[in-house]
Amino acid sequence: MLSRPKPGESEADLLHFQNQFLAARASPAVKIVKKADKRKGEEGSTDAERPLLQDSKDVVMLDDFPDILPALTPAPPKKSKIKSACVHFEDEDPEERLESHDQHITAVFSKIIERDTSAVAVTMPVPTGDPFPRTFHRFEIKSEVKVGSGRKSIFAQKMAARRAAEKAATAPSAAECVQVRSAAPDALDPEGSAGEAPLRSIRDNKADDFLTSQRPCLITGEGLGSQKSEQEAQAIHKENLEKLRSMSEEEILQEQERLLAQLDSSLVAFLKSRRGGNEGQKKEFKMKQNRPEEFVESLPVAQHGVGSSLSMRESGLEESVRKEENTKVEITGKTANFPTPHKDDDLPVKPKKEWIHMDNVEFEKLEWMKDLPSPRQKKTKKGMQARFSLKGELIPADADLPTHLGLHHHGEEAERAGYSLQELFHLSRSQVTQQRTLALQVLGRIVQKARAGEFASSLKGSILRLLLDAGFLFLLRFSLDDTVDNVMAASVGALRALLVSLDDEKYLDWTFSWYQGMAAFPFVPNNEEEEEEEEEELNGTEKSQDKKLKDENKPDPDVARYDVVKGLLKTRIQHRLRYILEVVRPVPTVVLDILHILTHIARHSCEACSQLLDCPRLIETIVREFLPTRWDPQVAEPGCLLTSLHGVACATAMKFIRVLASGGRNATARLLNKYEMKSRLSRFIAEDPLDLLLPREEAIRLSTEAFRLWAVAAGYGQACDLYRDLYPVLVRILQSLPELLSTCRGKSPMIELSVQRATAVVTLLIHVTQTAGYATELQAKLSSNHSEDREQIPPPPVAWHEVSGLQPFLETSLKKFLQEISQTETWQTLQPLTTTYMIYLGVYYSACSQQPSVNPIDCLEELERLTSEVLQPLLSQPAIHSMWDLLRPCSALCNPLSCSPAPESVFSIASLSCTGGKPPLSLVGSKSPFPFLTALLFLINSITHIHKGLTSKYISVLGFRGLKDYLHQSLQTGPPSVTPSSAWILRHEYHLQYFVLALAQRMAGTCPDYAQHASLHHCVAMALLSRLLPGSEHLAYEVLLDLAFNPEFLPEGKAGGPEAADFSDILHLGTSAKLAQPGSAAAFFSKATRGALLRESYQNLPFIRSCYLSHFVHLQPTVMRSQASYQGRNYLIQSMLLPEVKGPILPSDWPFFPLISLYNKVTNAEMRGAVLNSLPLDLINTVTWNLQWVLLLETWRAKTLQSIPTAAKLARLMCVFLTGGDLFLEAPIHHYTAALLSVYCQPKALDSLNLDAPLPGLASFHDLYISFLEQFEGVSFGDPLFGVFVLLPLQKRFSVHLRLSVFGEHTSILQALGVPLHQFPVPLERYISPPEDNLNLLRLYFRTLVTGALRHTWCPVLYVVAVAHVNSFIFSQDSTTQETDAARKSMLRKTWLLVDETLKKHLLYYRLLNTESPLGFDLYERLPPMRLKYLQMVTQKENKENAPALIS
Repeated sequence: MLSRPKPGESEADLLHFQNQFLAARASPAVKIVKKADKRKGEEGSTDAERPLLQDSKDVVMLDDFPDILPALTPAPPKKSKIKSACVHFEDEDPEERLESHDQHITAVFSKIIERDTSAVAVTMPVPTGDPFPRTFHRFEIKSEVKVGSGRKSIFAQKMAARRAAEKAATAPSAAECVQVRSAAPDALDPEGSAGEAPLRSIRDNKADDFLTSQRPCLITGEGLGSQKSEQEAQAIHKENLEKLRSMSEEEILQEQERLLAQLDSSLVAFLKSRRGGNEGQKKEFKMKQNRPEEFVESLPVAQHGVGSSLSMRESGLEESVRKEENTKVEITGKTANFPTPHKDDDLPVKPKKEWIHMDNVEFEKLEWMKDLPSPRQKKTKKGMQARFSLKGELIPADADLPTHLGLHHHGEEAERAGYSLQELFHLSRSQVTQQRTLALQVLGRIVQKARAGEFASSLKGSILRLLLDAGFLFLLRFSLDDTVDNVMAASVGALRALLVSLDDEKYLDWTFSWYQGMAAFPFVPNNEEEEEEEEEELNGTEKSQDKKLKDENKPDPDVARYDVVKGLLKTRIQHRLRYILEVVRPVPTVVLDILHILTHIARHSCEACSQLLDCPRLIETIVREFLPTRWDPQVAEPGCLLTSLHGVACATAMKFIRVLASGGRNATARLLNKYEMKSRLSRFIAEDPLDLLLPREEAIRLSTEAFRLWAVAAGYGQACDLYRDLYPVLVRILQSLPELLSTCRGKSPMIELSVQRATAVVTLLIHVTQTAGYATELQAKLSSNHSEDREQIPPPPVAWHEVSGLQPFLETSLKKFLQEISQTETWQTLQPLTTTYMIYLGVYYSACSQQPSVNPIDCLEELERLTSEVLQPLLSQPAIHSMWDLLRPCSALCNPLSCSPAPESVFSIASLSCTGGKPPLSLVGSKSPFPFLTALLFLINSITHIHKGLTSKYISVLGFRGLKDYLHQSLQTGPPSVTPSSAWILRHEYHLQYFVLALAQRMAGTCPDYAQHASLHHCVAMALLSRLLPGSEHLAYEVLLDLAFNPEFLPEGKAGGPEAADFSDILHLGTSAKLAQPGSAAAFFSKATRGALLRESYQNLPFIRSCYLSHFVHLQPTVMRSQASYQGRNYLIQSMLLPEVKGPILPSDWPFFPLISLYNKVTNAEMRGAVLNSLPLDLINTVTWNLQWVLLLETWRAKTLQSIPTAAKLARLMCVFLTGGDLFLEAPIHHYTAALLSVYCQPKALDSLNLDAPLPGLASFHDLYISFLEQFEGVSFGDPLFGVFVLLPLQKRFSVHLRLSVFGEHTSILQALGVPLHQFPVPLERYISPPEDNLNLLRLYFRTLVTGALRHTWCPVLYVVAVAHVNSFIFSQDSTTQETDAARKSMLRKTWLLVDETLKKHLLYYRLLNTESPLGFDLYERLPPMRLKYLQMVTQKENKENAPALIS
């Protein structure tokens, strides 16, 4: 039996099953029967007549479908549906058949009855003097007649209106009457009188006219369907009038109210609207109709109060009706009737009758033709919508601008000029190209001005954040795909304004030649919000890969929300920009904008650089079109206007290639080899900028960027083979550098660009010299047999002897430039070049000292000569003194606001916040001394590292007053928050601080006069350790290795620091003196003084250093990468982009790191099920050394730990008890923990203790405390030190949940908390003040006391606390809730009935705290009269005889 098809089987399987079925020749389970074709009768074929399908192939056969296609001409005949129903004979005559089917007209038209016209009046034509009758025009007649059932043509409506007008002219004039149109006149009499007719004020004495009216104004009787319809309508009208005359005033009012309550509001509105169509209205009524307050018509009653009583109700109803009606006014020669207060005089244009389609005037549309009212400021605190001009400028709300500027439109607030952001967004999606272009241009200008901070003081909120949230980024991305060139250009300009800050690029170029200025942080936003939303559990490489996969799976808007550049790359923007450059070939402005955008994208990350390099034909197009080796010489002619930048060398394109090369050594290799950038470098470097066929300024910029690109390549050890080819060019440039001095004095306009080019040349030589310095070492490693198993690094193609000959040129130029240091303007111009000279000499001598071919004595003599001839005279210059004084005002650490984010900065777009320029007195300002002094200190450190004997020659550097003031001030203020702008600036400032410390470290052991600076420099070193940013791991390692744990920087250890601590304890100068050492459960070791502990810690500094260095071993890979950069090992550098900045390298609480690391290891082991019964010796030593270091810092360097909250210190110290069983019982650990506890229990520390605030590195202190209680229950052994840590968080000002956890869930620990009162370091007042107000906790206090779970002998501290709070509660007479009052009275009665007389006496007679008393508190001898009276009142139900016994 064949199986049935199953889900998941393919079409091939189904065909296979079909072949099996056909081969088996089995009968099918279902037989398909085709019904007969109705058009063919029974001739349709059935399935039985069809041929069987062959087994070899599948054949699909269609019924009556010929194998040969029919001819299309002539068309196939149409088939008649009734042809088969007619039977014809061949001999039948067609004519006879036609006659037989013919029918007479009477069969169609039968019984025609004419209309009776006997009663219709016949009017004769009006005789006129014209030869022909007067032509009848439609527009001469009003179209006021109401259209009844059915549709009428326009002519029929006009004719009906004409007849009505003629009939009205012959009728007598009457007042307006009211009647309800209905088929049941008997039921609608009251409605016609009270519901339809509005009340009119009876002061006009028109009641008689109303009651004597002869014609109804609402109905005509046409709907009654009889010839006497008018007579019937008149009879109904008379009955209504008689009904009204017979009713009294009260009956009219009641009937009116009843009808208004019963009738639908829409019906009432319809009846009221019928009144406006009557032509016989009087002029007085028309005037009242235009006044809403008098629009209600009164009934004919005698009393005046009826109309007034109903006027408000009717007028409100009338206003609601008017709002629902479409107000249109008819224009005729007579007075128009309309239910709105508009008048013909209000019209800006008077319509004429001859105008087509101007019969009905729509006032809402004609409002736009009126003069606009003058704008005025709204007197409200609510902000107004921002409006912008076409230049992107903010228009004030009260600005009255002329309309010819084109800023007024028919949107909201038409009187205000300008466009809102919403209107510009709407306009940007217009179908009109000019409107789209204009909207994008205006939005781009708004963004540019917003980034410049022009709207910061005028607008509330951030425009950029608002635009990005509204989808502005993807609006630009969609517009880039537009086919219109102008729209593409506008979107490119707006995107450049959004992403790129030209001032940021300017300052990055300015710092390129600073010390380590070539390396820069990537422009990756610090996405803290994204990290909070995503819980990632992976670490290291797995975490980064998992994050990359998540970004790929996210939608584009979600990615762009946190990182705009990453979101744009996800939309493949690089491919679209390549298309625009290659195919569209836009104007030069658009090309430059695209190159700026690509440069910004390349600064984002190494991944972004890779995506740009992998984009097909992008780099080829840029190199071919904008970095050609030859171009039209007309470009260099003065006044030449470039219409296209294609085929012309461009400095911006060279800069983009340079930034792209900074993304990594592999990217640089691809650019140099695959895209032939080496030939471009030779082309633009070999030729002088004056000889390039470009405008002079552009030629200098292009040459500068070429040198910078070469410097980047040399920073990887690449492109050094060009050095030999271009050596004569470099020598010629170096020989011309002194000429810059005369050019600078002449104030040439191109001097700044020339200096930048010169600094780029020297920066290139710096990296070529570094590369050549390791050529010998690499050659030795290559020839050595020990490196066979490692990756072979070939030596560079440049040797040391090839670069050493350039040093005299540079040193000579440096001496000349230093002579101009007193000339402010000249020096300010030449300072960048002089800075690079200093860096070059430092690099040169560092590499020179390592060359085996160089005589060391000659090198040392050169250093001595440089010191005596150049550096020492320089340090004595007054200008250098003023530079040290400028450190503090220009520092970013001393002035955190100088590197604060811009007002319009958004977290998804990384920016350096340089828009508008930095002030001169800032770290990157024009007057900043940081670059030159950093280079000078780098040179001095290089000299003193090589020649130790010259160290004392530079002792004056550390003695400058400006430097010491700067270092002091940098310690007072915390570092700014880490942002892209602050990280970029602070990195350069940290370089200067490090070189100061490195110089201090060399002087500490050789110069006896240095001790006075040791404490300051050690504080700076400790602060720098917690501030250094990623990329500076080598500096952090050097500070840890040589400075932080150096005994020379802790002079207190030699100068009587431990003795001073003991003397302070003896004199009770600190509150911790008498309480410094709580007892121990071990009790087999003697207590140690704080001075002895400090002395021992000072002696163990080498062990402490090795302990911390071993715990920072996880940073070794990053230290190696950073070391390669700082030591100039170019062959190991992978990228000029520094690691992504998310915070400092080391956390602020790094002194506790070994203890935290040990706690995490133990906790993770316990979570896996392992039990640590004993700890090895090295872990005990680790904890001891950690506690010793923290004690040293808390005693002698307390300011370095001020940034760590006291609660965080306490939580980290609690890890001692949470780590491994009885670790806290070890003698040294117990001693140092007790000493630190005494420090944290001082009054200032207790005042700053806040356990309710979030703590860094801790999810919840409550959870930590619960685990701490569980650990105390298990392994405390009643240790008093452990008990003090349990009692510290139970202070009254902390969370009540901590106290509830002790007295509610962990009452068993109350038996082991035996901390004596005289050893408890915290004043008890912090536990009992203010009185407890938590009713549940008070009940737990009372229960533990009554049940004996809390006793004075077991837990004296909490016993005193519980007694004090219960006593205060039971005798409190403050007004409170009923529940609380009942609880305290009940508790007082239970206390009165206690059997334990001692507890009863403590609870009733408690007076005050007294730590000298054995109980910890004093008792009343007799109850105060007020308390006694209250006690008697509460316990009056008990035996009154017990009261005197109690008192006695």
